[in-house]
Amino acid sequence: MPSTIRDLLDIFNLEELEHNLFRGKSPRTGLQRVFGGQVIGQALTAAQRTVDPSRPVHSLHCYFLLGGDPKIPIIYQVERIRDGGSFTTRRVTAIQHGQPIFSMMASFQKEEEGLFHQIGMPEGVPAPESLPSRSELVESAALVIPESLRAFWRKQTLIDVRPTGLEHYTTRDKLPPSQNIWMRITEPVPAEPALNAALLAYLSDMTLLDVTTYAHGRTLFDPEIQAASLDHAMWFHRPFNLNEWLLYCQDSPSSQGSRGLARGSIFSRDGVLVASVAQEGLMRLRTK
Repeated sequence: MPSTIRDLLDIFNLEELEHNLFRGKSPRTGLQRVFGGQVIGQALTAAQRTVDPSRPVHSLHCYFLLGGDPKIPIIYQVERIRDGGSFTTRRVTAIQHGQPIFSMMASFQKEEEGLFHQIGMPEGVPAPESLPSRSELVESAALVIPESLRAFWRKQTLIDVRPTGLEHYTTRDKLPPSQNIWMRITEPVPAEPALNAALLAYLSDMTLLDVTTYAHGRTLFDPEIQAASLDHAMWFHRPFNLNEWLLYCQDSPSSQGSRGLARGSIFSRDGVLVASVAQEGLMRLRTK
């Protein structure tokens, strides 16, 4: 896992191989599959490299087709679907071992003025300073997670993630399928809108699918559950600062057919809704 801002930014430093063709690499994480947020962020970066910077991304819709192999690079092929008067559309396919492992459609829009409204941030959420730090959380004996995952998070010092409650992670009780997570990047991030969008897309894949298991007294670490992200959608609403605390409010309205749906709203600390997220994932009970 990247431990410095240079390591993190290097993930999005794609090599241009040919017109509309890019290559990205994976950091060494010790995990068997590439982190989904990495593929989303790299695919968005590839698309952005073919779009006028005056048109920021406003939405993306992705499908995870195969697990990514962290030992080899990922090739990103960009198709220039449309360049309109106000909107630009791109399709990106990520390829490994000669097969598509991921597909994304992304839409970009020139900045315009218009009608304005947003939902409010939940009230009564504990301040991030009152919650256990990332290192305290990782070392907590009450946190029931595999040692391999604990070791993975020990290496993660750059991204500070603080759940407002730990009950979901410490019990097999069936609980409401919702949670609030504070998150931020602890080292200065360059003020580049395209890079910040890719970074927020990267962060948006963290913890979201977990919430689909809470109503069943489970976690994604449960050995009886086979879990994987199936798709991911994201809408970018307003500017944000990744060095300041963002509140990621998550809930799961439904699970069925071995799939769970999760939704997320990302707010700045002062209550501005900066992005919305939705993801469906596999949550299949393993048979003996």
